[in-house]
Amino acid sequence: MDRDSPLRSGGEAELSALTGPALLRLQGAVVAAVSHARKRVVQGFVVFSVIFLLLWLAAFLYGSFYYSYMPKAAFSTPVHYYYRTDCESPASFLCSYPVANVSLMRNKKHVLTFGQAYQISLQLEMPESPTNQELGMFMIKTTCFSRDGGHAASSARSSMLRYRSDLLRTLGTLLFLPAFLSGATEQKQVLEVELFSDYTDDPYAPSVTAVIEILSNKVQIYSSQLYVHAHFTGIRYLLFYFPVLSALVGVSSNFIFLSVLFVLSYMRLLLRVRWQPEQLRTDGPVSEREGNMNNEREDEKDVAAGTAELLGPIQTTPTNLSQETHGTELQSRHTLSQAEVNETEAA
Repeated sequence: MDRDSPLRSGGEAELSALTGPALLRLQGAVVAAVSHARKRVVQGFVVFSVIFLLLWLAAFLYGSFYYSYMPKAAFSTPVHYYYRTDCESPASFLCSYPVANVSLMRNKKHVLTFGQAYQISLQLEMPESPTNQELGMFMIKTTCFSRDGGHAASSARSSMLRYRSDLLRTLGTLLFLPAFLSGATEQKQVLEVELFSDYTDDPYAPSVTAVIEILSNKVQIYSSQLYVHAHFTGIRYLLFYFPVLSALVGVSSNFIFLSVLFVLSYMRLLLRVRWQPEQLRTDGPVSEREGNMNNEREDEKDVAAGTAELLGPIQTTPTNLSQETHGTELQSRHTLSQAEVNETEAA
């Protein structure tokens, strides 16, 4: 047993001596792996953050461009007519033509964009009454005015109800009789009258109001609506009719441009040589000031040397004089001591 214990202790020592470095190497490898993984995670997070920021900026730039460049595609407003009824004529209830004043402003801003072509149309909802059937054709006059009351544009268009024979109206009445009785539908027609086919607002005298006049005092109207549609061409046509494709192209272009700028800025930051700007003072930079001081010192030395050469042995300073006196005293003492030694030897 006593012999086995030293053997066991020696084996354990050898085992610990072998496993100790291995454990240290394993611990170092684990620490290096964890540090490397942490570094990769941080780098990935930074890259993801930069890409997300660039994408957000690209989308924001495209949205800002879209809402500033694209005008309003459509605009509609109800049209309310007014007329005189104080006449004594038994032939017509109206004493004047129906006239409506429509504003082309919304929230104190112009509805029409300068340089953009628009189609302006008037929608009339008219009953199929005998009066409208006997009315036939009627004229619609439209005049646009600027803020100062100037005449901007005008147009005149004609319209009338669609013709339907008595037999067709009778059959339609019998067929849709339940709907007519329940009020789900009415005997009416909707007319679409194009007032302007290609209207472009004047930037120097923009239109702020439109006056619509129906040149008939017998016309009967349920309701009326004014529609303004924009005719897009070029880039606006692509942006409006292909919004998804335009957004992809616009955001991608902005992202590439911003990425190139970011990469160039980062490379410049890495390759830039560190230098400290020279501190400027009233007498110039530090390097120039030090050079001037050195030059002044050299000039003073040259002047002193030249003066000493010119004066020669005549020019003596108090310092030199004291040095010469001290040297003479030492030499005389040495001579006296040497004479005393010679006398002692002779005796």
